[in-house]
Amino acid sequence: MNQQTIDRIRRFTADRDWGQFHTPANLAKSIAIEAAELLECFQWSDTDFDLAHVSEELADVIVYCQDMLDELGLDVDEIVNAKMAKNEAKYPVELAYGSAAKYDELKRAKE
Repeated sequence: MNQQTIDRIRRFTADRDWGQFHTPANLAKSIAIEAAELLECFQWSDTDFDLAHVSEELADVIVYCQDMLDELGLDVDEIVNAKMAKNEAKYPVELAYGSAAKYDELKRAKE
């Protein structure tokens, strides 16, 4: 996300004095609620969905995630790259390629 978009999210929250409600617990709940609304877009069909509605719900999730990053003083690039390093170690290409198996099942799935 570019800095202009991040600044817009921050300004939106500040202009409404909503930061007072942005505890980590409240933001985590909001992310989960919005993620459920995103999932609802696919409730009855995996392929027949309204892309505009999906986009709106996904945006809500992303905005709340940015709010949580700010509240916790986290950097999105730093935490995503740290998690990707862990994922790459847990899911080596030679074991995980083309497999939906969980990391602790990969070796057995390839045997």
